[in-house]
Amino acid sequence: MFWRVLWRLLRASSGRLALALVAVTSGAAVCAALLNLNLDATDKLTSEFRSLGANIVISPEPSANAETMDTSLLQNISALRAPELIAAAPYLYISAQAGEREAGVPVIVAGTWFDEVARMNSWWKVDGQWISDRGERTRCMVGQQVARQLGLAPGKPLLLRYGSREAPLQVSGVVTSGDSEDNQVFVSLAVAQELSGLAGRASLVQLSVRGTSRVFEDMIQRLSLAFPELSVQPVRQIAAAEGRLLERIRGLLFGTVFLILVLTSLGVLATTAGLALERRRDVGLMKALGGSVREVMHFFLAEAIAIGLAGGVLGAAVGMLLADWIGRRVFSTAVEPRLVVFPVTLALMVLATLAGALPLRLLGRVRPSEIFRGE
Repeated sequence: MFWRVLWRLLRASSGRLALALVAVTSGAAVCAALLNLNLDATDKLTSEFRSLGANIVISPEPSANAETMDTSLLQNISALRAPELIAAAPYLYISAQAGEREAGVPVIVAGTWFDEVARMNSWWKVDGQWISDRGERTRCMVGQQVARQLGLAPGKPLLLRYGSREAPLQVSGVVTSGDSEDNQVFVSLAVAQELSGLAGRASLVQLSVRGTSRVFEDMIQRLSLAFPELSVQPVRQIAAAEGRLLERIRGLLFGTVFLILVLTSLGVLATTAGLALERRRDVGLMKALGGSVREVMHFFLAEAIAIGLAGGVLGAAVGMLLADWIGRRVFSTAVEPRLVVFPVTLALMVLATLAGALPLRLLGRVRPSEIFRGE
């Protein structure tokens, strides 16, 4: 009996309920899209910010009068197993000679892990090929200024000398970064250590960490506690900009979701206010036949929940497509659908519909005697 009466209520007011369904579906679509974007925003924005390079630098304490540090700390960094850590690249800087002994040109040699540098500085323009093997011993990469000064190009040989030690290499690629890297020669960390005689040493370690300002500060604190004898310093410009932007984007998305929920509730409110006037006679008849106020309200609450669920399902499906479209337009990449958004959207739409159905509570005050007298 309950479902039969509910079905007839839905059919009898299909015109007004269709307007409420449109409002709920529209609100659900926007909410689902924004929630999906919020869950995907951290990864997408972090990917964009990774083009700016490292945002944390670990180096020897200035007071320790040490120019290098033990590379064993890299194992300790990996032991942190922090999901926020994108890349960790050690650097050993030495001043070497490039070219033959008679016509040698002083250059800055940076020994590093090429695979980590590639993840951290994907925005570098490379004429030639990236070196993917961190233990590469026969090839190197050179900055564009060094290449111009020495007349180098991909495939050409380059001899590096440091004291009595030599390292014959072949240029794999020419790097254009627009910064100090354009004046450096990049070799593997192992080659730089052998060339300088500093086995197991590094000048500093650059880290790329993703997340909000709070996550970033927490990582700084964890690294400082893990390496009390070293200096852990953030690159403030990058870290602060990333954290602020993530927080503002999230605040904007959640604020918009809240506004959409309010507007959806108002749309349902306008519809239910008209339904309350239309159904006074129906409610009076139900109460005259012995129906309690609670039983009567159950019909209308079930009706509101049905609209919320139907609109939520349709809107969530549209919202997933809308999120993907926004992701392709803004981030030039697809936004992965998050299944958790689906039940959250349904719950929000049901709550918004129930909030908008408050005028139906007034039907509980209807008196059958007044309805039968035509008042």
